[in-house]
Amino acid sequence: MDAAPNVSPKQFSDSLRSELETFLESEMKSVNAAPDGEWISGSEEQVRELCAEFRQRVFQEAVQQRIDAAEAAFSPSAGNDDRSRHAAASEKTAGQ
Repeated sequence: MDAAPNVSPKQFSDSLRSELETFLESEMKSVNAAPDGEWISGSEEQVRELCAEFRQRVFQEAVQQRIDAAEAAFSPSAGNDDRSRHAAASEKTAGQ
């Protein structure tokens, strides 16, 4: 089996740019919402949850793009001589 094609890292990062900006804005909003003098303790858990959700989303997208690239490169009839012979035999039988 041939190796699945790689996905361009640039294409991948471009596809997530909007989500990255939203993530960063949400993180800053969490820190800004923390009371003065409690910036860390008042925002750390929210930021940790945002990071975990974003990390999961990024990984899911990376795997999905690799799957999509592999599916796009897959040729159902390439290298399948049995299928080709079966189709040819069926056409020959139908023509008789």
